[in-house]
Amino acid sequence: MRLLYVLIVLLPLAARAQEVTVFAAASLTDAMKDISVKWAAAGHQPLRMSFGSSSTLARQVEQGAPANVFASADEKWMDYLVEKQLIAAGTRKSLLGNDLVLVVATARPVHVTINKSFDLAALLGANGRLATGDPAHVPVGIYAEQALRKLGMWDSISPKLARTEDVRAALLLVERGEAPAGIVYATDAAVSKAVMIAGTFPADSHDPVSYPFAVTKSGDTAEAHALLAFLTSPPAREVFVQRGFKVE
Repeated sequence: MRLLYVLIVLLPLAARAQEVTVFAAASLTDAMKDISVKWAAAGHQPLRMSFGSSSTLARQVEQGAPANVFASADEKWMDYLVEKQLIAAGTRKSLLGNDLVLVVATARPVHVTINKSFDLAALLGANGRLATGDPAHVPVGIYAEQALRKLGMWDSISPKLARTEDVRAALLLVERGEAPAGIVYATDAAVSKAVMIAGTFPADSHDPVSYPFAVTKSGDTAEAHALLAFLTSPPAREVFVQRGFKVE
């Protein structure tokens, strides 16, 4: 009877020990939710997930937040945690890519070719703002600044930026009509019926949009390693492709 009692008490604890907590870039929200379903169907505990700007999540990991896996929307914030020695050695894998796009409200369709001749300021209008992540730390904003500088638009557009905490917040501003245009990822534009892609930024105008995944040192468990392996499996790759990501 004593042994049975111990097993009943410890079983929930053992189950919780098998859970994996994922801190992932906001642009991965829909794909990771889909993958969590497939992960659970394969016999695992559903993933516990927190989404936000890669910069915010990286700093939370630095401060001791309990994450097993960190997924960034750029290499910079993964580098940050590697330099802090907070990533389990040998686990970093860059799995995905994405396109940087200009979006506008579907109700006001526009199609443009984004190059050095494109007048983005005219598209925004006298008082319009361009929504994107804060270039000071949010990956989509960092890519956006790189592209705008390369195309010679930064000086005229930077005062018009609506700097958001992550890419989904930028998307929301365009959806609500609070900004006439925004710079987001193609995968974010795909999940919204309220916006459309007006144009795609040239690939050579910014660093490649890259998504590195890794197991954190504090959350280094066998189940975390199993998830990292699962993310490269055919079921997970199918999800990423369906959501519009470029699979490395």
